[in-house]
Amino acid sequence: MSDFDMSQVKDWNNKIIEEFRANGGKVGGFYEGAPLLLLTTTGRKSGKLYTVPLGYQTDGERLIVLPGSGRPDWYYNLKANPRVKVEVNGEAFEALAQILDGEQKAPFLKKAREMLQEGAARSEEYAEMAAQIPDDVPVVALERISK
Repeated sequence: MSDFDMSQVKDWNNKIIEEFRANGGKVGGFYEGAPLLLLTTTGRKSGKLYTVPLGYQTDGERLIVLPGSGRPDWYYNLKANPRVKVEVNGEAFEALAQILDGEQKAPFLKKAREMLQEGAARSEEYAEMAAQIPDDVPVVALERISK
């Protein structure tokens, strides 16, 4: 996706979001078989809600997400307002986002690289993505807010 402009990324994300919601969290293509959630953040400047599809890992009851490379808008949004909405496995709930540092994030970086390498058999993009995850990439834990 490195050659996409932002409107192409937005269109691609919107198609994934629509398919995710229409099929109870299942999508085909690039994300087929991968654990996927929808993360909705509040825009730090606009106050508008923004939703993005993200692969995730689990850590007990926490869900772990990372952007891969760079720092996308959703990351800055949750830094400004860590209260987010998560859609996963057919349910939606509010969560608090916590940015993990140092030793806390190391096992999740390793696992993300391994998961992408495993996916490389299906797509060269997975292998490229695995190679591009720098050590300083943010790792975010999403923890459900008790009702």
